[in-house]
Amino acid sequence: SKLKCAAKKLLNDPSVVVDDALQGITAVHPGLCLLEGHRVVVRSDIEKVKSEGKVTLLSGGGSGHEPSQTGFVGRGMLSAVVAGSVFASPPSADILAALRCVCGPAGCLMIVTNYTGDRLNFGIAAENAKAEGMKVEMVIVGEDCALPSNVAHAGRRGLCGTILVHKVCDGK
Repeated sequence: SKLKCAAKKLLNDPSVVVDDALQGITAVHPGLCLLEGHRVVVRSDIEKVKSEGKVTLLSGGGSGHEPSQTGFVGRGMLSAVVAGSVFASPPSADILAALRCVCGPAGCLMIVTNYTGDRLNFGIAAENAKAEGMKVEMVIVGEDCALPSNVAHAGRRGLCGTILVHKVCDGK
């Protein structure tokens, strides 16, 4: 007899897979919390970080590669991460909510991968945050050497090298 599998993925419900993943990672890591109403994972000690006068680090992008950036939130790395839907950039409203949460007097540096949607949505959020008086800067990571630089396309993506940028920017 032939064995048939009903599913090829381990999902409760595809429509809430990102939310389930974020709730799961924050449930097992006490140093992380979820910003209510948004797909944003934040260090639970963010107020201490801001009060110490440190520049905070924010990153994010589309989901589907978990733990992806959420795995890099914590001491010596990122202050927060904004998650989009599967293979889609996070909305600028969630990014702005993250900035409002993590941006202290020293400001926030956003580390953004070189994807069109990420550049657009993080850029919009940065401009809105600046209009609210926050100190926000953005760096685009596009180290992908798999794509030649002379081909007409959106450009080199930021992939593995983004992790190195996260670490270097923290300075620890």
